[in-house]
Amino acid sequence: MASPAITQPASTTPTLPASGQVVFVGAGPGDAELLTLKALRVLQTANVVIHDRLVSADVLALAKSDAQLINVGKQGFGPSTAQSDIHALIVKHARAGARVARLKGGDVTLFARLDEEIEALEAANLPWTIVPGITAASSAVANIGQSLTKRGRNGAVRLMTGHDTKGFADHDWQTLARPGEVAAIYMGVKAARFIQGRLLMHGADGETPVTIVENASRADERIIATTLAALPTDLAERCSGGPALTFLGLAPRAATRIQKSTEFHAQELA
Repeated sequence: MASPAITQPASTTPTLPASGQVVFVGAGPGDAELLTLKALRVLQTANVVIHDRLVSADVLALAKSDAQLINVGKQGFGPSTAQSDIHALIVKHARAGARVARLKGGDVTLFARLDEEIEALEAANLPWTIVPGITAASSAVANIGQSLTKRGRNGAVRLMTGHDTKGFADHDWQTLARPGEVAAIYMGVKAARFIQGRLLMHGADGETPVTIVENASRADERIIATTLAALPTDLAERCSGGPALTFLGLAPRAATRIQKSTEFHAQELA
């Protein structure tokens, strides 16, 4: 009887940007210690780092000392670098032979315009690769002592955006309004009243727990525990305007110890 074939493991050599190559890198939620080892190696070898607004200063400080740092930040309903200009910058530096790291907050595969930038590179016949990162939802939910899925509560979780290029984003509100549903809403602060209205219109309980984690994983992280009924009011009164992740259907675990946050108070669990 022939011996079974043995599959060799994939190479563990880090993905490093070659001359004229672009590496899309997930910078994680902000805490530099949550950056992957592969992402760190890319940053330490790239000549050019084209980064988003939400990439923290601590992560940028890990780039090679002589690397050119280019901020192409976008802000929802605010000042933004045109996507076409970002494409042009990436292509320009890669064509010039630079080792380019395209650094995006969180994970590059979530709400990061990744496909559009890959298409721009492919149209220019330029090589690229992807290094994933820790998304804000994973970091933020850990810091409230919860999990995104739980047996007997929810067998699925939605990762969704509060707005898209056309404005506030519509979703399957009827399903989301059901008891036990959990969603992690990116870019949902400015859309809070819209989201609240859609959910209540489709029968959601106003007492459904909602938790907002602002500046997830950073030294100024802030956790706001509220309900669907009080969501817009509490955000207006207590949110400072930093990048925030909204959890529908989750409240902070009462025994959670938030070591980095100076803004989290016991009364916010009430």
